[in-house]
Amino acid sequence: MTRALLLPLLLCSALLQAAPPDAAHSSVQHPMRLQTAQGTLHGTLLKPSGASPVAVALLIAGSGPTDRDGNNPHGGQSDSLKRLAQSLAKQGIASLRYDKRGVAASRAATPDERDLSVERYVSDAVAWAHLLMADPAFDRLILIGHSEGALIASLAAEEAQADALVVIAGSSRPIDQLLREQLAARLPPPLLAQSNLLLDRLLAGQLSPQVPKQLQVLFRPSVQPYLISLLQQNPGQAFARLQIPALIVQGNHDIQVSVADAQALQKAKPDAELLIIPGMNHMLRISALDLTAQLASYDNPRLPLAHGLGEQIAHFIQRSSSMPASS
Repeated sequence: MTRALLLPLLLCSALLQAAPPDAAHSSVQHPMRLQTAQGTLHGTLLKPSGASPVAVALLIAGSGPTDRDGNNPHGGQSDSLKRLAQSLAKQGIASLRYDKRGVAASRAATPDERDLSVERYVSDAVAWAHLLMADPAFDRLILIGHSEGALIASLAAEEAQADALVVIAGSSRPIDQLLREQLAARLPPPLLAQSNLLLDRLLAGQLSPQVPKQLQVLFRPSVQPYLISLLQQNPGQAFARLQIPALIVQGNHDIQVSVADAQALQKAKPDAELLIIPGMNHMLRISALDLTAQLASYDNPRLPLAHGLGEQIAHFIQRSSSMPASS
């Protein structure tokens, strides 16, 4: 039987609350490094003060040059993952968030984006997971992936020997289908036709050296090798294969990923829990659906997380220790 959890809408006054301090109360923050054959990756470990061992969550950021805190030089500063880590610490759960290779402090590990791939991102997540579980301070590992990070988390969970999985704003469909839907709402017909042709070529494993200027941000030649590896993945199938407790989190004001995607993920893995948060957008904030309000929330780290988000994820992590594995 499926289970859906529904949170109440935030009062408008909640949007005006001041942000909590950078460091969560009663927690300790440490820099972390992961040595790989291709270079060093950098992250931040946030541990609640008090007795060990505790559960630890590995936070995996979304697409593009999104850093450990959930910030993107092209998409604004929201501190979404930093805020989530702080919220989890208040609930007694440790977390590690990290800069993906090629991004921010981990840029030197893979300075040329032509060398990036989904498979390498998955290997990095697995390596971070093994590093965490070698520490006696932690007794359980939970992977938490946001947006494209939800796919990386699903692909990494088995080899990482994760105890549970949380996917936030994760697509259920092959990514080309999601891209076509998003672009159809934003591009004029001539550019849309060209973008569909580029996607067709990438699906066939073919590079396209000539890309219209208006499409360079998404389809520039240097990112095409990564896109080829990404388009080979099926998020719904990857999620369905997992035999660990899972929570699907989705906001119904997300203009990038829909509630239908979250429902499709739950259909693929019926024992997964579904948490739909009214009013929450892709940046994990409460926002109106109009584009102006949405864009403002993408670049405002002072906005609080959607009410109850961190608490509900923490409650799932706590009770997942007694949940049976899927058959």
